[in-house]
Amino acid sequence: MCGITGACWTDPRLAIELAQLKQMTDAIRHRGPDAEGIYVSNLGQVGVALGHRRLSVIDLEAGKQPLTNEDQSLWIVFNGEIYNFQELRSELIAKGHQFSTHSDTEVILHQYEESGVECLQKFRGMFAFALWDAKQQMLFLARDRLGKKPLVYRHDAGRLIFSSELKSLLTIPGISRELNYQAVDDYLTYQYVPHPHSILKGFSKLPPAHYALYQQGKLTVKQYWIPPYADHKQTVYGDPELDDSKQWDITKWQAKLRSTLTEAVKIRLRSDVPLGAFLSGGVDSTIIAGLMQQESSTPVHTFSIGFPVPKFDEREFASMAAKHLGTNHHEYLIEPHALDMLPDLVWHYDEPFADSSAIPTMYLSRMTRQEVTVALSGDGGDELFAGYDRYNAVALAQRFDMLPSFVKWGMGHPVWQKLPASVEQKSKRRRLKRFLQALGTEPRRRYLRWIGIFDHDLRSELYTPSLKELLGSHDSAEFLLGAYALAPQRDFVTRTTAADVLTYLPCDILTKVDIASMSVGLECRSPLLDHHVAELAAQMPIELKRRAGQSKWILKETFKELLPERISNRPKMGFGVPLDHWFRNELQPLLYDTLTSTKARQRGLFNPSVVDRLLDHHTRKLFDHSSRLWSLLMLELWQQKFLDV
Repeated sequence: MCGITGACWTDPRLAIELAQLKQMTDAIRHRGPDAEGIYVSNLGQVGVALGHRRLSVIDLEAGKQPLTNEDQSLWIVFNGEIYNFQELRSELIAKGHQFSTHSDTEVILHQYEESGVECLQKFRGMFAFALWDAKQQMLFLARDRLGKKPLVYRHDAGRLIFSSELKSLLTIPGISRELNYQAVDDYLTYQYVPHPHSILKGFSKLPPAHYALYQQGKLTVKQYWIPPYADHKQTVYGDPELDDSKQWDITKWQAKLRSTLTEAVKIRLRSDVPLGAFLSGGVDSTIIAGLMQQESSTPVHTFSIGFPVPKFDEREFASMAAKHLGTNHHEYLIEPHALDMLPDLVWHYDEPFADSSAIPTMYLSRMTRQEVTVALSGDGGDELFAGYDRYNAVALAQRFDMLPSFVKWGMGHPVWQKLPASVEQKSKRRRLKRFLQALGTEPRRRYLRWIGIFDHDLRSELYTPSLKELLGSHDSAEFLLGAYALAPQRDFVTRTTAADVLTYLPCDILTKVDIASMSVGLECRSPLLDHHVAELAAQMPIELKRRAGQSKWILKETFKELLPERISNRPKMGFGVPLDHWFRNELQPLLYDTLTSTKARQRGLFNPSVVDRLLDHHTRKLFDHSSRLWSLLMLELWQQKFLDV
């Protein structure tokens, strides 16, 4: 796992010199604390600069980057892991390719020599890389299928710059730092800035499962993989055996799931450094740790953290899972100090990022890194196997949509907005009220209203007239609505899970884990997000995922020997922190000082009276606005750090 950065230019006035490349590389040294490498070529009409920070995991001695091929016509900087590199290496050697290292990076070079950009179809892994083809005078950028590894870039006339993290590009003198107002609207909708956009104008994120070619000053971006949710054969994307999956019985689905996920775990145990696993005591992390333990001759190191607040403390279940599986468990009690953590969050996440579970994720990564360099996680299980509680609401709302019009009118009447509800955001009464309020909305927008931070009406109140004018006709819902188009013939719950796989998973969950883990040089591997597992889950009927009142039914049933009964049947617990309490106590002074400051209000983005109302209602416990206030706080602190310079 590493950090990459660099540039390619056709205008010599925009060349990236050696000293500047060094600064760009230094900005992401936390991603690769073990080694540094740089390459600059400014011969002819096209120049290229490649920078690399290395976290040594495979071929510790010889796998340094930038790496080149035999005749030095290809150069690469690579962030990630190609898990099937050993099999590919054997195939390539049989075809006459000669290797100078045992690294997975060199496999990419030779596979590109063999099949060009189609090499991406061969790789199983998580990756973002930049490959310079000197013969074609072309830069080839690529990102893995599910979006586990990030890649941000900026394309101007005469130059393309790229990096694992935005902060690296901001070290370039004179680079523009103009706020992208549409991205602000997106951020306050989703709690993250969706790809391909960035919080700064002119910068973009390469979307998951896409590659980019920069040649003769022209940039072309293309998609190379789509998760096969659509209801037709897609053998190009995965196992041809799945073509016959409609005739499979439950036993066949379970056998295929067991073999596919077990192999995905096994292939991720390849490493030249110590490995461990995150273990929260939830279904997904317990299954992954259990499969990992089955492949190990010694107890696997597992890691969990707990908080002195019962509803955020999973240590009991993590310990139960560890005892059941026989792992060597490491447990840490954390008293989060949000004031101390905030500067790190703002700096490392580059963009405003409002998923507060980034805080415990950073703590867990720090603790885990003290013992191991690589950790397996259970990320992806909820999206792929319908694990979120909100999918129950989606299914229930589907039934509502089939009711007679007069019944729907009564249930969706605005009178429900006057129902009293608990101040607690996740209380049953407030959830019921939220459910009823959105029933009359078109299903896709209804789902956005449930998962969003600021809904359309509240954003309209919050924004100043000048911001509304700048936004014009921008509709932040388009990002989610577009994802629903992937599988129009599937049931709506499956379509919703597919939309989450394309949006929430890469933009929130995987961004959170990548930045938190790489801030301390920890590599995280996600077997559930092996694209073979993802393809299998995509074609699986929803009845196998939600069955007999259980979410993730087929996961639990297939791997039930790994799951203590209490873990299999426990309600889902979020990996969060007590924001509501913090904002009424230790974080209240910072919250008020930041959001009501002269500097914040002079930006002209938000109506001061609406901000004051949110603060007042939260402080007086009239409503839990903690997630909204956290979004506003992270945005303002980000602006102070990255714009007020």
